[in-house]
Amino acid sequence: MKYYLLLCVPLWTLIVTAATAPAQSTLDTSTFDKKVRIQDDLFLHVNGTWLRETEIPADKSNYGSFIQLDDLSRERIKEIIENSLKVDHAPGSAGQKVADFYRSIMNENLVNQLGITPVVAMLQRIEELDSVDKLWVHAAELGTMGIRAPVGTFVWVDRKNPRRYQVNIAGVGTTLPDRDYYLKDEEKYVKDRAALVTYVDRLFELAQMEQRPGAKILELERQLAEAQWSRVEMRDAEKTYNKFATSDLPNLAKKIPWRQMLDSAGLAAAQEVNVLTPSYFEKLDAIVDSHDLATWKNYLQFRILDRFAPFLAKEFELAHFEFHEKQLAGIPEQQPRWKRSVTLVGDALGEAVGELYVAEYFKPEAKARMNELVKNLLAAFDSSIDELTWMTDTTKQRAKEKLSKITTKIGYPDKWKDYSKLQVVGDDLVGNVIRSAKFESERLSSRLNDPVDRTEWGMTPQTVNAYYNPTLNEIVFPAAILQPPFFGLDAPDALNYGGIGAVIGHEISHAFDDQGSRYDGDGNLRNWWTDEDRAAFENLTKRLIAQYDAYEPLPGMNVKGAFTLGENIADLSGLAIAYKAYKMARQGKPPENLDGWTGDQLFFIGWSRVWQRKYRDAEMVKRLATDPHAPSQYRANGPVTNIDAFYEAFDVREGDKLFKPVSERIRIW
Repeated sequence: MKYYLLLCVPLWTLIVTAATAPAQSTLDTSTFDKKVRIQDDLFLHVNGTWLRETEIPADKSNYGSFIQLDDLSRERIKEIIENSLKVDHAPGSAGQKVADFYRSIMNENLVNQLGITPVVAMLQRIEELDSVDKLWVHAAELGTMGIRAPVGTFVWVDRKNPRRYQVNIAGVGTTLPDRDYYLKDEEKYVKDRAALVTYVDRLFELAQMEQRPGAKILELERQLAEAQWSRVEMRDAEKTYNKFATSDLPNLAKKIPWRQMLDSAGLAAAQEVNVLTPSYFEKLDAIVDSHDLATWKNYLQFRILDRFAPFLAKEFELAHFEFHEKQLAGIPEQQPRWKRSVTLVGDALGEAVGELYVAEYFKPEAKARMNELVKNLLAAFDSSIDELTWMTDTTKQRAKEKLSKITTKIGYPDKWKDYSKLQVVGDDLVGNVIRSAKFESERLSSRLNDPVDRTEWGMTPQTVNAYYNPTLNEIVFPAAILQPPFFGLDAPDALNYGGIGAVIGHEISHAFDDQGSRYDGDGNLRNWWTDEDRAAFENLTKRLIAQYDAYEPLPGMNVKGAFTLGENIADLSGLAIAYKAYKMARQGKPPENLDGWTGDQLFFIGWSRVWQRKYRDAEMVKRLATDPHAPSQYRANGPVTNIDAFYEAFDVREGDKLFKPVSERIRIW
């Protein structure tokens, strides 16, 4: 479900006001490239030496400040889990489940001895299906185990009635990162399609199955991709809201046994659903008819093998790595098994691990300090709304009302998830993976007729990330992002506001980006704008789309301005609001100065340090197709070209590469 939220990837930490700590004595400029003028490239000036001298670790597709903090979180969780292995836990306790799940992954000898055995019965079950109808019904059951077939279901808050939950149906079921990989003929895409065929056939060979269906499965997935919506279309909150009575679903696709599928997915109580992509299902009948039952069986068997390959014998695990990581993302070496184990335990028992993480690494006073900064940013945003020249007073008042209703969640949930119904066995890795997926599926499905739980979190405390959720109108900052090195207790206000302040501003701004702005303060998807103001807003966003469309991180491959629009709005507005909050916080205090840098200069240096990151080319290709965020260099440089304070801080003039005439600078919020 998480990938249906407006999730963001800002990177920041715990905040305290500078008045409570001594001033930092020096600024670390060892990462700076002083041969590059800030006026020409803020990102390279602040990060250029680091970029030149740092190699991406062999087990990673990209590397930078965010990944370093994620590595720290993983190391801490490893220590927590390994300590739990030394304790004699009560059967059924969260500690027992965390320890035994980890044991089941780390027992590599047993995994290799079992070979293909853990999924043989699942593969055989597919062979026994004697009709396409039965295949679709069984595919829905497989979906509760995390196996993605062409029809995906999930339960989430109803966007037009956020007091209730709703079943959503989406067209999924492809393997490559994006539909472009199937439909376009760039060299990288062609090679990845060929690699998919090889990978499918290799899995069938390892499973000692006679068929080599790679080419047929590629064609089937190509047809699915052709019917799917683009990621730009999938961002549209209105277009992806299409309510149907379950009795009317056959009008979309007659070949799909909808009622039986919903029952098989644990959604028997559903009387209506939201179909995200109706035209996809209108095309599905033809796709069903264009492949025989044997091909559909092979397709489902491949989805099983692909899902569980990382948890089977070494040969399966290696085949999965060679395709998904090495081929698609350019990663030369597989992660150590302990890292993969920590990730898997976190996926299955995230809040059980998170409770232990918070007890060890997150102090209670952190919430109070973070709340103080959020309060400052909200006040700055409120003031900024008053100053907008493109918006009428009517819509300004509605925007301020929405702003006043934003809920903030910091650190960890007030109520922890209950894992008592999840069974974990120390010597059954695949069984643990299946049971954890079914546990989560059943948990979500069972709440269909319950009131919406507004205390629920979409991320675990140990996640290095943050997000805005439009249906609950909330900004959320997990504990793991609220820590050094991204905030310094002895750092000037300027660096901290340019860092964590801009991150908080980013999340607040998502409430008012091109899609978040379609929800009101109570989380309802409804229009609260005047037509005049919406038109003015869209004129501004068109200019921002054009700015990012022009960025070309790889030859012939540009950023997609429409796809990244929400994040670009949040970056631009979040940075502008953070600067405003910084100036408000410094009123009546002496000007900041560090090693000859002024406070305003330090603010933008703090911003640029966030985006210290480099990518492998294959990863960049994938991100341009799948990541709604622009690459890091454009997140650092793109917003500052529109902010007057940046020009004043560094005396940016006509002829400098980051210069824009005043009339061309974009201010949205």
